[in-house]
Amino acid sequence: MQPTQIVDLFAGPGGLDVAAEKLGIRTIGVEWDAAACTTRRAAGLDTVEGDVRLYGPSDFPDADVLAGGPPCQTFTVAGTGVGRKALDEVLRFVDRLVAREDREEIEKDLAKLDDERTGLVLQPLIWALDAIDKLDRPYRAIVLEQVPAVLPVWEAYAKALIAEGYQVDCGILHTEAFGVPQTRRRAVLIARFGNEPVTLPAATHRIYRKGVARESGDPRLLPWRTMADVVSRSTAFEVISNYGTGGDPKARGRRGSGEPSATVTGKISRNRVVGTDGTELDRFSFSEAGRLQTFPTDYPWSGKDVGQQIGNAVPPRLALHILSAAFGWGAPSDALLKSLTTWGSRAHPEPPAEDTPAVEGIAQH
Repeated sequence: MQPTQIVDLFAGPGGLDVAAEKLGIRTIGVEWDAAACTTRRAAGLDTVEGDVRLYGPSDFPDADVLAGGPPCQTFTVAGTGVGRKALDEVLRFVDRLVAREDREEIEKDLAKLDDERTGLVLQPLIWALDAIDKLDRPYRAIVLEQVPAVLPVWEAYAKALIAEGYQVDCGILHTEAFGVPQTRRRAVLIARFGNEPVTLPAATHRIYRKGVARESGDPRLLPWRTMADVVSRSTAFEVISNYGTGGDPKARGRRGSGEPSATVTGKISRNRVVGTDGTELDRFSFSEAGRLQTFPTDYPWSGKDVGQQIGNAVPPRLALHILSAAFGWGAPSDALLKSLTTWGSRAHPEPPAEDTPAVEGIAQH
């Protein structure tokens, strides 16, 4: 398929939009966070600053693809866990939406959730059903991503979308398996309307395992990429973070520059960077932190809380693979992946032919 425009809900600073624009697809993002909108506008991305609940498919008549990465704070391991506790309730809301229960009653009950952000994970389904029921124009493709704890919600989505005529696949993807120099797991759903089968993208790189040599593993896959591959510093370094430690300062994680980064969070500016001799080095700049997420080196990070913007974003390189799979295209070409390193020119390659690999073999970078 050849998309016309993607409407990206909870668009953040533009991770998915960067990938889409590189694929030659127009995007428009809906984002309530003023800081993220500042970055988006600086990057030249079409943006509606507002609450996705106040808009719907009819407000974006050109969009034939729906994308979204709802807020993850209440679902993530690093958060309060409110979303995980409310998971059964969220799944009941999915059933009620699919059954076309009175929408006003559903919205009243959603307002009763302990944390309103939990209910936002339902917005993409609301938009997808409204496109069918109110416009008689199903989205041609749907792409969603969230933290792994949301996979049961995506599985419920899949069942609902299949009943509406979509082909769907969902599961957990490792970012480093797609050449992102960072270990990060995401629950991803892709759906395409019609009878053509759809599958999640196939890995191009090996999954990182602590203590396992980079050259080890499936010879058909490329080695995982390292922080040093994207962050140019004069010496080797080590990053000390508290990701996954529960805040225990004695359990801080350490990754060397010859390894992928740990998951980039909104607190990345707090991570210490030290030389191999223990010397304190400059902490990551916004550009360096963005590169660990595979944003272009010159991406115009702007506004407040830039570290949080970066940590919340979907890695554009992963998004390239996900979008290509959703549209039935081949894996992104080496040239297309390399184009992610710069943004200022905004020169986007033509999208690959439908169902045709962009290049022979696996991209090398």
